[in-house]
Amino acid sequence: MSRFKSAAVSFVTFFFLILCKAEGAAAHVKLAETPPRGWNSYNSFSWIVSEAEFLDNAKFVSQNLLKFGYEYVVVDFLWYRKFELGASVWSAGHDVIDEWGRPIPDPGRWPSSRDGSGLARVAEQVHAMGLKFGIHVMRGISSAAVEANTPILGAKGSPHNTSRRPWLAADIAVPGTACRWMSCCFMGVDATSEGGRAFVKSLYDQYASWSVDFIKHDCVFGVEDFRLSEIELVANSIAETGRPIVYSLSPGVQAFPDMGREVSSLVNMYRVTGDDWDLWSDLKTHFDVARDFAAAGLIGATNARGRSWADLDMLPLGWLTDPGAPVGPHRWCNLTPAEQRTQVSLWAIAKSPLMYGGDLRAMDSATLSLITNTRMLEINAHSVGNHELLSRSPSHFGLSECKNTSPRRWSLRPGPHSKHGYEVCWTSEAPSKKMWRRGGDPLLECFKWTPFTNGSQEVTTSSNLGFISSPRDRSGCLAADVLGIPNSDVQQARMSESAGCSRGEPNQLWRLTLDGELRNDYTGFCASVADTAGERIWVARHPSDKVFYVVFFNLDAKEAQMSVGIDTVVRRFVPSLKSRTVFSRFHEIFPDAWSYLAQMWRNPPRRGVVAENTYLVCKAVDLWDGRDLDVVEKSIGAIVEAHGAAAFALTCAGL
Repeated sequence: MSRFKSAAVSFVTFFFLILCKAEGAAAHVKLAETPPRGWNSYNSFSWIVSEAEFLDNAKFVSQNLLKFGYEYVVVDFLWYRKFELGASVWSAGHDVIDEWGRPIPDPGRWPSSRDGSGLARVAEQVHAMGLKFGIHVMRGISSAAVEANTPILGAKGSPHNTSRRPWLAADIAVPGTACRWMSCCFMGVDATSEGGRAFVKSLYDQYASWSVDFIKHDCVFGVEDFRLSEIELVANSIAETGRPIVYSLSPGVQAFPDMGREVSSLVNMYRVTGDDWDLWSDLKTHFDVARDFAAAGLIGATNARGRSWADLDMLPLGWLTDPGAPVGPHRWCNLTPAEQRTQVSLWAIAKSPLMYGGDLRAMDSATLSLITNTRMLEINAHSVGNHELLSRSPSHFGLSECKNTSPRRWSLRPGPHSKHGYEVCWTSEAPSKKMWRRGGDPLLECFKWTPFTNGSQEVTTSSNLGFISSPRDRSGCLAADVLGIPNSDVQQARMSESAGCSRGEPNQLWRLTLDGELRNDYTGFCASVADTAGERIWVARHPSDKVFYVVFFNLDAKEAQMSVGIDTVVRRFVPSLKSRTVFSRFHEIFPDAWSYLAQMWRNPPRRGVVAENTYLVCKAVDLWDGRDLDVVEKSIGAIVEAHGAAAFALTCAGL
């Protein structure tokens, strides 16, 4: 009998050890291994969303979006504010708190909370749908708690050790630290004090008891409201709950990469912009921010909790409300279809979390197809090395058929920046002294002209053959990169990275005609200077190492021809790419390579195609419509509509 008891005790002990081990493992689950996806109530309901409206949207996510990776449904701010006369985003005196000064749901909007269970019953229903539940919280402590001077749960003794009274809300509140955009209702807490730490811990213990899976913590990030001490305290408090909760920061106004480095080890998401609404002016500001955080290597940075992601904010698409409005969704998104595609393309290639903001009960097919495009979702989740490859802003060189350059605008004239006393100048319709591009290099209307030399014999300084370089003896020589693109005439001209024009390659030699054309005889194309609001090219690669992604963004108000050399893209990821014959590359990709080459023999490429050293031959697919573009040899390009985007996948063998 004793042996039986001993065996039973051993089994029970083993069972509990397994449970404890499993519980410990759950506490160390790696979160946000890919950018989180879901739905947030803010863009469609502002602060007034009700329990029924929230659950209706959650049901749509479960039935239609979960299979695409959208798994979080998040109640945005002020779920504890009564929706009554006089209540607004900026009004105090309407918030519901418990005896410990902690926010609890407004029972008028969240009837399932009337039994004192908070949002637990809502979370239970969300989990039953196969989804995860999230809430928005403000930093610090509410003015309602401070005015009521509620006791602090879990704090021992008094703050001054002079009495036996508990810590109170007034003891931990820090005057003068109100949130900048909601100054009437919240203020910071002393995160170094016992009472402050106990209050924050009690908040997150409560959220964990409600089975919350996602916390959006507001007014702690960005230049004006950066509260690193509170972020650290909250991160620790979440960890101590033992519940795997994704921790997100907001709003991130004027956030910089250095700030991102400080929080990336503590959180899973952090907003790097202010609120993004359905305005082109809002969307356009995200490009520089996305570029900077990608260049800093912060996309998907690893930490003890999993990964962290720079968040470009929710997607304000579909059926929306207005910022701070006391009404629910009542209008359609103001962005054009092209601008909406641009937004989703940037969020995808920059690997931002995808949180849809429109009312899903009024989802239309066009918007649904945008946010469920499997190819763009693949880029968002699994691409690597994402960064901005090229920026042409606000001006750049263009290259086109010479017949398309009318009116002729190039001329040669004496100038102070030329060694030989001459400049070649472009006359625009609206002349300006300078046009600048990113990086600080001036792109002027006049450029240095270096006459062509044939051996020791130099042509006269006013010769119509010469090389073009940046003014003031800067390095770089204008080269005509004429790239063969099937079914397209997209071409480009650029300042090469080589030092000056000393090499004198044929695609760098330009002829100035009497009627004002600047022609490259090697390619047969002419150059111009294009003034534009900006063009951006982003690239990334698939972990398989043989698939590369290219996304073109046209920020200008008119359509633009954009292209980039395949060699340029691939070398960003495979710098040691070696030269190989075009025949071997064709044979690797296509079993019928010889028949394809025979076809090329019968229909040779048009004049102007420049051979590449690597002979990269890739298959291209349009990522938005799934169209197979077949073979691209030299470059990939497209005519991109105003404020639009175009995205491609290149599959290259033998790398």
